[in-house]
Amino acid sequence: MKKSSEVFVFGKDVTVTPAGEGVERKVLGYSENMMICEIRMEKGAVISSHAHPHEQCSTIISGKCAYTVGAETKEVQAGDSVMVGSDVPHAIIALEKTLVMDAFTPMREDFI
Repeated sequence: MKKSSEVFVFGKDVTVTPAGEGVERKVLGYSENMMICEIRMEKGAVISSHAHPHEQCSTIISGKCAYTVGAETKEVQAGDSVMVGSDVPHAIIALEKTLVMDAFTPMREDFI
């Protein structure tokens, strides 16, 4: 398995992957140590509670969603970020059409 993307990754050339009902993902770049993904969610889309060993930082580019990390839920919108620690359960509900940039460390091998 290739452990890194190309140096330059052009979003228009990246394959969109379904990631649940009303959710699409693009893996924009990665190495063994990190990965950045674009997540698009239609209003009402749900990413069910899950956990993974990767640390995650989500930045809301546009839209608004309810983000649950552990037992705490907050509404976040464009300009806000959410930090998720390793193995911490988290879930998202898109309150509007939403675009999120997710960074993971280390990379999510299950995404490539």
